[in-house]
Amino acid sequence: MPALAEPSCPGNPDAIGTSRTITVNPADLPRIGSMQYKNTLPLADHEVAITFDDGPLPPYTDRILNILAANCVKVTYFLVGQMARAYPEQVRRIYEAGHTIGTHSQHHPFRFGEMGLPRIESEVNGGITSVEAALGDPRAIAPFFRIPGLARSRQVESYLASQSITVWSADEVADDWHRGITPDQIVQRAMRRIEAHDHRGVLLLHDIHPATAMALPTLLKELKQRGYHIVQPVAPGVRPTLPPAPTVPAVAEKEGWPRLLKTSAAAGEHPIKKRAHHRKHIARDDHDPVVSATIAKKKRKPQSAEVAAPGMFWFLR
Repeated sequence: MPALAEPSCPGNPDAIGTSRTITVNPADLPRIGSMQYKNTLPLADHEVAITFDDGPLPPYTDRILNILAANCVKVTYFLVGQMARAYPEQVRRIYEAGHTIGTHSQHHPFRFGEMGLPRIESEVNGGITSVEAALGDPRAIAPFFRIPGLARSRQVESYLASQSITVWSADEVADDWHRGITPDQIVQRAMRRIEAHDHRGVLLLHDIHPATAMALPTLLKELKQRGYHIVQPVAPGVRPTLPPAPTVPAVAEKEGWPRLLKTSAAAGEHPIKKRAHHRKHIARDDHDPVVSATIAKKKRKPQSAEVAAPGMFWFLR
């Protein structure tokens, strides 16, 4: 379907705007994102859906919301439950700005694909409950879930399917979680990968990094100049008006997210190991035994490093 004509954006005639919405029903699209699955959003040529993971986290979430509002762009957020509990005002601001809100677990555990069913249920439902507490209406949460680190497993996917929740992977990433990446590099990688992927796709970004906030105005400008259109995925049904904000104070958990972790071979979390681990999860053919077997043979010497937790799934294009 061709994109609809872009609406005017008050105060910014050069804004890219949001061309159209697309309703995503879990019954019709249970899994999204060609990085891992066979199906993705039914986007037309030069259509992009932008998504943000791991927030909210002021001030970067607020800066990104300001940029999106100035450009009349609507996106999809996948929020971490403990972040929603710590910053409920930002959660409500995201929703009231017209964006779609999905969830991203309660604590963002790295090894999601290795967890047993009880913890999967706790992480999924805990994240939903925390975001619901901030919004005050369960209908305001889309039945969309992005697995932390994209670390899928059959058990995770089966549980989400049983709850009628769409699993979101992505079509493109911009590596904005990498420490030291510059705003220009984020823009360059995003545009290169979108254009290499049939000039369309679901783009995964993170709203907790200063470099992403700095890159976003240029990214939107580049998309506009190259003839792209922004599409907003939405859940089926009527979008509710939020009730008054609850008076319950924000709750910050003892070990808040995001955080820096000191990792080592003893902890089993060094970067090289995580690269191999996530290549297995991001294999395009679902649970390809050949890919998994190949990765299992690759062993490297342990290393120690300080790595940033948010958005870190070490996917290399």
